[in-house]
Amino acid sequence: MSTIEFIYDGDCPNVEAARVELRRALQAAALETSWQEWNRADEHAPKYVRAYGSPTILVDGKDIAGMPPGDASACRIYRNEQGNARGIPDTRLILGALTNTKPVARGRLQALAALPAIGSAVLPKLTCAACWPAYTALLGALGIEFADYTPYLLPVTAVALAIALFGLGWRAKSRRGFGPLMLGIAASAVILVGKFVFDSDPAAYTGAAALIGATVWNLWPRRRAACGACCSTEPT
Repeated sequence: MSTIEFIYDGDCPNVEAARVELRRALQAAALETSWQEWNRADEHAPKYVRAYGSPTILVDGKDIAGMPPGDASACRIYRNEQGNARGIPDTRLILGALTNTKPVARGRLQALAALPAIGSAVLPKLTCAACWPAYTALLGALGIEFADYTPYLLPVTAVALAIALFGLGWRAKSRRGFGPLMLGIAASAVILVGKFVFDSDPAAYTGAAALIGATVWNLWPRRRAACGACCSTEPT
């Protein structure tokens, strides 16, 4: 059973709503709905609780949002999966800490989703029969049998681009919005038109570079909102 601590200020307006979220998370995890509460103003409270804002939930001594302790004297600000600032932690954030999972950390999978599209974009089209002996010799030196994959390159590239765009659009509001998705769509159009209409390698490489840029932009961490004097934040 994990040790759960609830830290709060008596005058913080978000305390009761945070308790409700904590109770929901415990019920969802099929755990006992009980925890230790600490009022930061209580002289008998441990010294470490004064290093956290209100409300804060610790699971086995660790902040559920991963924030380090500091000299905090204001209400906490959390961001939900849609990227909206709230004065209380989301149930899924608490549940993730209780079950030792990371509900929002999908950056690696999103980056991997773009790799097949980038790889297919830079693959050469084997449309020049005079070049085949060179390809055969090169692949033979690597121990790979030559095969003309050109007939399958367009559908494979289209599917790979669709997967990459899905990764850019999935829960975009909780990351960088729809800007990376729009850039990814433009990059995909450049790749398809440049490679399969104009047979232009520079265009295909430019599209691949833009797709890489969209992926990096999408994964770039958002700045957290500063707490400041935010005890007037109402729960939503």
